[in-house]
Amino acid sequence: MFDAHIYSERNRCEPKTIDMASHKPTDLLAGLRQQCLARGAAGIKGLGRTFRIMDDDGNKSLDLLEFTKGLENFGLVLSKEEAQQIFTLCDKDGSGSINFDEFLEDLRPPMSSARTTIIGQAFKKLDRTGDGVLTVEDLKGVYNASHHPKYKSGEWTEEQVFQAFLEHFEYPNHKDGKVTQEEFLNYYSGVSASIDSDEYFVTMMQNAWKL
Repeated sequence: MFDAHIYSERNRCEPKTIDMASHKPTDLLAGLRQQCLARGAAGIKGLGRTFRIMDDDGNKSLDLLEFTKGLENFGLVLSKEEAQQIFTLCDKDGSGSINFDEFLEDLRPPMSSARTTIIGQAFKKLDRTGDGVLTVEDLKGVYNASHHPKYKSGEWTEEQVFQAFLEHFEYPNHKDGKVTQEEFLNYYSGVSASIDSDEYFVTMMQNAWKL
C-alpha cells in the first residue's frame, strides 16, 4: 500500500519563518505552529499527546501553569510572557483554563472542507471497530503487511509491521500503539501544510487509502 507519511516527507516544504519576538498573540500562535510543523507531520499531534499525558483527571482542561509546562516538556521555545499571551488569546471565556483540543484546533494550519472530509473518510475506513481509536486490530484486513520488506524477509511479524505503521502517527517519546481521530487529523494537518493544492492533497489521500 502507498504510504502517505513517506510521500509527504519527500514533498515537504519548509514552513515560513515567523518572528517569535512579535508581541501580537496571533503572531505568537503562528510562530508556535511553525515550531510544531518544523518537527514534521506529527509535530502538532505530538504536542497534543504531551497535553493528554498531563491530563490526569481526563477533563481536557489546562491552567496556565500546566499549559506552560506542556510547551516546555515538548521542547518548544517560548518565554513565559509569550506563553501567557497565547494562553489568554485561547482562553476565550476568561475562565483561567483552556480546553487543549480547542487549542490544538486553533494551532492546526487552516484546512479546507475537502481536506478534512477526505481525512475523515480515511480514518473511518481504518477504524474497523468504530470506537474512534486506531489499533493493531483495526489494521488487520485493511493495511496490507505482505509488501513490507521486513515482513518479506521474515524479520518482522504482521503485528510488528502494523505497530510500526501506527508509530508513524505517534510522537517518538509518547508511543502507546493507539491513534485517536483527533490525533489522526492533527497528523494530516501537518502533511496538509506542505501541500498547496486541495486537488493534489485529496488525490494523495485517495491513492494512499484506496478511497
